[in-house]
Amino acid sequence: MKYPPVTRSEPVYGIHAVKEAVESRPIEHVLVAEGAANPRLQQIIDRCRARGVAIRFVPRAALSRRAGTTRHQDILAVCAAKAYDSLETLVEMSATPLLVVLDGVQDPANLGAVIRTAVGAGADGIVIPERRAVGLSPAVARTAAGALEHARVARVPNLAEAMRTLKEGGAWIYGFEPGAAVSHFELDYRGACALIFGGEGRGLHRLIRETCDRLASIPLPDAVESLNVSVAAAVVLYEAVRQRRPG
Repeated sequence: MKYPPVTRSEPVYGIHAVKEAVESRPIEHVLVAEGAANPRLQQIIDRCRARGVAIRFVPRAALSRRAGTTRHQDILAVCAAKAYDSLETLVEMSATPLLVVLDGVQDPANLGAVIRTAVGAGADGIVIPERRAVGLSPAVARTAAGALEHARVARVPNLAEAMRTLKEGGAWIYGFEPGAAVSHFELDYRGACALIFGGEGRGLHRLIRETCDRLASIPLPDAVESLNVSVAAAVVLYEAVRQRRPG
């Protein structure tokens, strides 16, 4: 089986990310470092050959230049860019959608980690803004370690307006920041809800904070001021999953 032509391509690197991309996206070709010997690499090579994907063996230095990093695990796929979903698509995934909304996250590693956690927890999607925030890049795909291929991500021009749209559709909007008087354990996640997390350092922007239905914090000892955004998202998501579990 051969894929349709790739019209807009991007590199995806890392064993897990490439393995999932080969199964999910049109692939132009795959680059493998010369001399690399790894059973997991061989599995991907075999799968590419079975699907008619071109494989090129290149010097590791050339692979690093194409990836823009040495952290490529000796493999890179040039494939169709990951498409964004619409906000409406995310809402329609469930009668009571569980969404993660990120306000100004700029570190690709943080976005990738949140995507991986959201997919693992069974969230219906992730919402990110178009401006002053990282998008779906190769570095995000690598950190997500294959989960990006299973994620639904909407990129919206106006985050506050998107939140208002979600509220009009019946979703509760919960924002999380240190210092909020309410604990994240006190919130009700059983209905449709969107969980809002701020970016590195600054946290939630004022307008985003004011648009939330409720603000909550994750209880921490005095020695710890706050959690990384990806860790905070994991803590809250799995409390939501616990509450939503049948019975």
